[in-house]
Amino acid sequence: MLFPKKVKYRKWQRLRGQFKGFDTRGTDLAFGGFGLKTLEASRITAQQIEASRKAIARYTAKGGKVWIRIFPDQPITQKPPEVTMGAGKGDLVGYVAVVKPGRIIFEIDGLPKDSALEALRKAAAKLPVKTRLVSRE
Repeated sequence: MLFPKKVKYRKWQRLRGQFKGFDTRGTDLAFGGFGLKTLEASRITAQQIEASRKAIARYTAKGGKVWIRIFPDQPITQKPPEVTMGAGKGDLVGYVAVVKPGRIIFEIDGLPKDSALEALRKAAAKLPVKTRLVSRE
């Protein structure tokens, strides 16, 4: 699973306005011939990214090449159930990647068009955002 090797601060403050606007970087295919592009803003957890990657690898039978264009670097905390207000910030539960509309999440190459698009479609089913399949053609 993806997570940072080292972080300066273990717990971040919540970022306001992180879901506004569109992405300006990472919006075009840079490596592969086919890609999966987001249509809405959301947080994608490291577990969801890993589940999508496994779905692609399973469908393609380890053929072709896959690029993951997002990285979960924002820590998420959560308090245990039935704990009263106050008493500090919750414990770290995982990492997320914040994506905005237009961001390319996965790219794939080295496969025929129909199997590449089917692999990306299976990966999209594991993600909490609406996506679109894009190609260089």
